[in-house]
Amino acid sequence: MDVIQHIIVDHTLKRIGEVAFADYLCHAYCYGGYCTFDYNGQRFRFETGNCMIIPRRGDLVKNLQESEDFKVDVIYVTQQFIEISTPQSNYGMRGQLSLFQNPIMKLKPEQQEVCKQNFDAVMRRVAQTEHSFRHDALMNAVECMIIDFFDFHAKLYGADKITSQQHLLMEQFIDMLERGDFRKNREISYYADQLCVTTKYLSEVSKKVSGLPAAFWITRYASLDISRLLRNRNLSFTDISDMFGFSSLSHFSRYVQTNLGAKPSDFRE
Repeated sequence: MDVIQHIIVDHTLKRIGEVAFADYLCHAYCYGGYCTFDYNGQRFRFETGNCMIIPRRGDLVKNLQESEDFKVDVIYVTQQFIEISTPQSNYGMRGQLSLFQNPIMKLKPEQQEVCKQNFDAVMRRVAQTEHSFRHDALMNAVECMIIDFFDFHAKLYGADKITSQQHLLMEQFIDMLERGDFRKNREISYYADQLCVTTKYLSEVSKKVSGLPAAFWITRYASLDISRLLRNRNLSFTDISDMFGFSSLSHFSRYVQTNLGAKPSDFRE
């Protein structure tokens, strides 16, 4: 996995939404001025001391306007690299649903300092091209950044509850995934049947509420869990394959390569 391809540092938001960044999550910290933009049909102001995460759908950012003194650090990370760097928590799933509604977090002064330190750490690791363990160092830096983003978001929005009928359906869908149903069930039809809706309706609601199809969330949970288990050297590949009900080890291997961008053995090198 080439970390140069998977992590890109920038100092402008003007490239967000470009086709080349379609599979990247945009993490930004504003340290001067402000900008305004439309996202998912709403108008937002991103200003000094704010951090922001745009979860993949950068094409939803429209009408970006920057103040003359606007200054920003941006770290683009691919979905694949996020998955292998994500800490042992599913909070990111619920957080991503909320970020689709409001991608900006207004940080307190001490949180701003933590955010700047995390950005500096990732950018420093990206620049260390001769580091013998650069890949692992970058994974560690990205994981620390994600953990603190989780903390920022939980303190701001963690207690919020979804109320509308469609949001409630999405919450119930995510609840099923969080209890581990994805280990044996990776077809949308299973979840639709359990929730007493059609597969088409569940997919439509997921796209409307989160900006991403239901299949994305099923694969996201399964891939994250598999990547964690693959790091456990006490489990054989056959053990993990059986846990997820794959028909064969080769089928399991293809699933890992397709959804995690690496062979099972790559997680143990």
